[in-house]
Amino acid sequence: MGVALYSGKTSKDKIEKIFKHIFFLSAIVSTISIIVITLYMVLSGGPAIFEVGFIEFIFGTVWEPTSANPKFGILPMILSSIVATFGAVIVGVPLGVFGGVFISQICPKKLKPIFRTSVELLAGIPSVVFGLVGMLVVVPVVADIFNLPVGSNLFSAIVILTIMILPTIIAITDTSLRSVSLSLKESSLGLGATSIQTIFKVLIPSAKSGIMSGVVLGVGRAVGETMAVIMVAGNVVNMPKFFDSVRLMTTGIVLEMSYAGDFHRSVLFGIGLILFIFILILNILLNIFLKRAGNNYE
Repeated sequence: MGVALYSGKTSKDKIEKIFKHIFFLSAIVSTISIIVITLYMVLSGGPAIFEVGFIEFIFGTVWEPTSANPKFGILPMILSSIVATFGAVIVGVPLGVFGGVFISQICPKKLKPIFRTSVELLAGIPSVVFGLVGMLVVVPVVADIFNLPVGSNLFSAIVILTIMILPTIIAITDTSLRSVSLSLKESSLGLGATSIQTIFKVLIPSAKSGIMSGVVLGVGRAVGETMAVIMVAGNVVNMPKFFDSVRLMTTGIVLEMSYAGDFHRSVLFGIGLILFIFILILNILLNIFLKRAGNNYE
């Protein structure tokens, strides 16, 4: 009996050590991948940015890479990316969180599987399908509603990005709320709080960590989206206006990479480097904002 217990303990120890090594290896691979990607982007795009001139590259408003006197100003693309992402976040985050709250806490039990399955299917739809729907449905509707000659513009891009980030935020919010202990909800209701008070004062603060993760993932998808935006934004390098065609940084890289010359290609990598920095700053700011907002509930 003692030998059996000793053998079992030894076997468990070996399994634990193996998994510890696997987790450590995964962390190392992830860290090295981030470092390699960062170095590659800096080495590929950095020299082109400084050759063009950092100020001219970032704050220049003219993008003419193939003209006799090429210009490489990407300010319109930067601002268009910021406005499109900000618009999608302002509309999509509240809708996504409230949608997750509805499915988790308010929706009748018989309808919950239908809603959850629909959200999961929506999350699995490829970007190009969203782009096709946007091009065939959203763009004509926007043109008709606002009496525009063409509906491919920044507003249409914001609509599509909002729709695309919703399933991620809804699904993670729903899962996070379901993971909250049922005793917290019952205790709140038992003390006389209403269902809505319990949701906003107890459940959401308890699940805020998971909800924040969903918001960050949703915003990351909005920032990095390319195919759907190409099909609805118009792809003209203009300063951002809701009903004008615009080009985002991601679409700028994809549209021109196939025919870009050596220096032009390096400049496109420079746009990728700026986009990388933009995403990094956005995630940091978003985490700070969400943490402060979460602390207000405590």
